[in-house]
Amino acid sequence: MIFLRYESFRSYIRLYPVTSLILAVNIVLFAADRLLFGGYITEWGAFRQIPIFDPYGTREPWRYVTSITLHGGWDHLLFNSFSIFVFAPPLERVLGRYRYLAFYLIAGIGGNVLSAIVHIGSFHAAVGASGAIYGIFGAYLYMALFHKHILDDASRKTVYIILVFGLIYSIIVPRIDIWGHIGGGIAGFLMLDLLVKQARKRK
Repeated sequence: MIFLRYESFRSYIRLYPVTSLILAVNIVLFAADRLLFGGYITEWGAFRQIPIFDPYGTREPWRYVTSITLHGGWDHLLFNSFSIFVFAPPLERVLGRYRYLAFYLIAGIGGNVLSAIVHIGSFHAAVGASGAIYGIFGAYLYMALFHKHILDDASRKTVYIILVFGLIYSIIVPRIDIWGHIGGGIAGFLMLDLLVKQARKRK
């Protein structure tokens, strides 16, 4: 089972430096925004769309990235941080540090892109790492479907259960941007497919 975490605090940071950095950034920004800045960081960095004036959220393009590091509440932060802590490390080891960082950011951006397309013409705002996290799940889904030897049976079943539960949860719980989840998942799935094909060409 690749999703069980046995590492000590020090070994976790040493083995998964990018994942550790992502967790640290999420936690520090959330704490600083709540305790010191009164929500200004979220106001500055949240992804948002405004009909007519900024229908795709492109007038302030940094929001496509900064929103991935921000969260709307303690429960939101803790749930996403737990998901990153548990599920991200194996993918970081498979892809390597720099490729994994690019993968994570592009998946998060992909979630915002699909959400922007769906919500065009309406006021829309979003924060959270969920798009990037679903990108990670999308990569595991690709492995589970096309490279079953990479994942053991328990890990494959875990991926399927999480995706089904996540989809249902995203539908029934209000204020969750399901399109951001789907967009991130699709981006992660397609990126891993591209990386696999590139690796085959190099061989």
